[in-house]
Amino acid sequence: MDWKIELVPVPVSDVDAAKNFYVNQVGFADDFDQRVNEDLRFVQLTPPGSACSVVIGEGTTDMVPGSQRIQIVVPNAAGARQHLLNAGVETSEVTPLDWGTFVYFSDPDGNQWSLQELPAVTES
Repeated sequence: MDWKIELVPVPVSDVDAAKNFYVNQVGFADDFDQRVNEDLRFVQLTPPGSACSVVIGEGTTDMVPGSQRIQIVVPNAAGARQHLLNAGVETSEVTPLDWGTFVYFSDPDGNQWSLQELPAVTES
C-alpha cells in the first residue's frame, strides 16, 4: 500500500503577500485559490516537479505563522540558490554536509525552507 504526502500547511499572516512570494519569487505553481466561505480561503501551491503541494490561506491551520519547517530535494543546490537570488529571495550560502548540500531560505513570515541536493551515490 502506498502512502503519499500530498498537502502540507504553511501558516502565513498575509495570504496575498505569501502567495506572491511563493509564486512570483520562489516559482511555485498557483494551483488553486478559492474562498470557500467567510472563514476559509484555500490556496494550493506546488513546487516545480513536486508531487506534494502546500496550502496557505485563512482557516487552513492553527499553526502560528513562521513556525513551519519544510525540506525539499533539488537536483542542484547552487542552481536553486541562484534562482532564488535572481528573484530577490535572501538565502544562505551553499552548505556542503556529508548527507547532502543545502541552501536555506525563509518566507516573509519566517517559515523555514531547506533545499537539499542529495549526495552522489558511489558504487562499491
